[in-house]
Formats: sequence, C-alpha cells, structure tokens
Amino acid sequence: MKLTITIGLLLIAHLTFGQDRIQKIDSLLNSLYSKEKINGNVLIAEKGKVIYSHSFGLANETTKEKLNENSIFELASCSKQFTAMGIMILKEKGKLNLDDDIIKYLPELSFYKDVTVRNLLNHTGGLPDYMQLMDSLFDKSKIATNTDIINIFSKHQPKILFEPNTKWEYSNTGYALLASIIEKASGMTYADYLNKAIFQPLKMKNTFAYNRRLSPKKIDNYAFGYVYSDSLKKYVLPDELEETKIVIWLDGVVGDGGVNSTVNDLLIWDRALYTNKLLTKEDMKAVFELATLKDGAKRNYGFGWGIEENADFGKIANHDGGWPGYVTFIDRHLTNDKTIIILQNHSNVTIPSKAIRSILYNKPLPVQKIRKEISITPEELQKFVGTYAVENEYEIKISLDKDQLFSQLTGQDAFRIFVESEMLFFYKVVDAQIQFEKNEKGEISNLFLLQNGKKIEAKRVK
Repeated sequence: MKLTITIGLLLIAHLTFGQDRIQKIDSLLNSLYSKEKINGNVLIAEKGKVIYSHSFGLANETTKEKLNENSIFELASCSKQFTAMGIMILKEKGKLNLDDDIIKYLPELSFYKDVTVRNLLNHTGGLPDYMQLMDSLFDKSKIATNTDIINIFSKHQPKILFEPNTKWEYSNTGYALLASIIEKASGMTYADYLNKAIFQPLKMKNTFAYNRRLSPKKIDNYAFGYVYSDSLKKYVLPDELEETKIVIWLDGVVGDGGVNSTVNDLLIWDRALYTNKLLTKEDMKAVFELATLKDGAKRNYGFGWGIEENADFGKIANHDGGWPGYVTFIDRHLTNDKTIIILQNHSNVTIPSKAIRSILYNKPLPVQKIRKEISITPEELQKFVGTYAVENEYEIKISLDKDQLFSQLTGQDAFRIFVESEMLFFYKVVDAQIQFEKNEKGEISNLFLLQNGKKIEAKRVK
C-alpha cells in the first residue's frame, strides 16, 4: 500500500510496521533537515522490505539538482566491507590464506614481521597511519595511489605501533594494503576485481570503485560531497578549501575507501549477506565474528564490520564512514533483520541512527540538547591534543588540524568536536560530549566521554 503526502512517498507495511512509527521517523528526519543536520538519502528496511525511503537536499549545489533514490555517494570507510569481502572470496578460491604473512604479497614491507592478512582484516596489525605519513612525506602536487603508500612505507620504514594481535587499533593503512593484496592475488585492479567478484553477480548496477580526481568521468545521479566554509558562509566542494585538499592528493587510494553506491544497491548487498551467493555459510559466519587477541580478549570488530551485541536490539553489524563531503552509515540488525542505510553528502551533519533504532523498536527517543558552539584560539585547542586510554579497551585520539579539533575513537573515523565551554566539547554527528579535566599542575590529564547517560573516563597517555 502506498501513501502520498507532501513530504514524499512512504511505503507502509501495516502488519510489520505501524504507520505511526513511519510518521515519527519522517518527522524526525524532516526536523533534522530543516536544521541542516542531515543532507542525503535514508532507507530503512525490515526483512528486506523497504518501509521508508526518502531523499533530503541537493546532489549538486551549483546546478541545484536534487538528490533522488538513485543518487550515488562516496561510501568512505563503509567501503571496507567490500574490501574484506573481496579478500574472503579470494580465500575461498584458494588464491590466498588469511594467515599468510603480508610480505608474501607485499615484499616491499618485509621489515614488518608476522603481520597477516587476518590482522589487516580485523585491525590487529599495528601498522602506522598512512595518512599522517603521507601528509609529511608525500608531494601533494601529485595524486597518491596505493603504490605510493607502499613506496613511502618501504623507504622510511616507520615503526610498528604494537606487536601483531596484541592490541586492536582501527587502521586505514591495513585496508589500503588489503586492496593491494587483492590486486596481487587476483591479477586485476581493485576496481575491476570488486566489479567482477561482487557488484556484477549481485546486480549492483550503481556500485563501483571510483577516483573522481585521478580519473574523472561523467556519472549520472552523482551526489557531490560538500563541506561548509565558515569564511564564505556557504557549502563548497572540499577541493576549494586548503584544509580539506586531502580529497585531492589522496584521491587515488582505495581499499579503506573509494567505493561509491546508492541506498538501493546497499540493500541488495544487505540481502546477499544473508545468503551464500558470495561465500559459504562458514566463511560468511567468520566475517561477523569478533576479533580475538593473543591473550584471548575479544574486540567488537569482524572483517570490515563493527559488531555490537545490544540488549534491546540483538546482534548488530554496522559501519560508519567519514570523508570531507560525505558521512555514511550502514546498520544491519542481524537478530531482527532490520536495515538502516544513511548516505549523506554534507560533512556538517548528524547520523540519527540511535533515534531511528528507538522508533523501530518502540523505545523512548533519546533527548538531544541543543548545544551552542563558542570559539577559542588554536593555542588553547592545542593543549587538548593527545592520546587518552580507556583502561585496556580502546583509545581516544584528540588531534588538531587547520585550527579544528578532532576526536577519533578506536574503531571509528575521526570526527570534529566543537567547543561548548572551556573544558567541554561536543560532537555534531552524534549526541555525545567530551569533558576534559586538569591535574594539580593545570595540565590536561584525562577526559570523560559522555554519551547515553554513561560517563567513560580515559587517561592521557601521550
């Protein structure tokens, strides 16, 4: 049954999903859109049936072309699930083993001992961050590729952060190297291999790996990603701002990002993961198993997916992605077969996944306070920069880039945090805050992550 109202087309499934809940979701999202907190496509499905699909905002700020259900977005780190699947398919075909040392495929990195393909898949390899290394050593008049990363690592041999499988730390480096391993093991480019092994068999016709600056081409329904310029007071392409030109000089890198898709294609992908179209039942199960460290400790990450066990919602596999101009999110509720897909082409937005979850399961909506941003000097921001550890569980890295402060939790991308008061910062992508604390010497000694009524302490270690 279809119901047409002024805000768009909503698909109503009366037996499995109440109209009131759909209206609540639509009201929530339209409210956020009116406040410029979302700009993109949202699709929600239950047992594969679309119960809500809507587009908010523009695909092109210059032509004023509106987003539609076929709009194609860069997925950023949500690309990692496809890289992981590419590796698993090669494993099934006997082209590689998960416990192979990476130097079998990348002999240029022979100075990294005992790092396996599996370590790269579940972020237990301990390899340094390639973006930081490239930022200081790469010629930014050029566009870097995965080969450039390997060459820089080979030449400078940065030290490993920890012995493989002794800790867990989210690694874009690992997934960039996995893309190169795919190319070595398959004899094809990363883009061609994913297309042949995944996208074509699943008939994901609007999904592909694409480097827009390195190899530009005309793509219909392309959603250009925009960042907000405080100085110009408008949304612009990240290419136009000095602080976001990383999108140009790292455009040739794939594996940790680089895949483009639509909400409808990602639903096809979601459904395929419940079948054996791509992998055997055993190997598909392995994709969603928790990483196990050498000491037996578990970490909430599989192969390209964060894994969550939630008392209210059951087992969930999800991933977010963030890159200048794009914020993406895929939430797969494995126990209850619900799917939330959010693709956005503005950077200054939120991911309302918790609110959508609450509505889907008839739970009370989280109350989000309206927070006001204040300005402090870059010198004042600098004192917060450092690494903060939550016991032995994970770290929170606070970094300063172009006079903007960023927070990166282990297992997540870096997101900007905004000043609310002298020692209190807040996120815009989620309803959460970071409260810093000083020691008796007046130095920043620890922080508290405030979210969902919880207060998690992290002590400064660097």
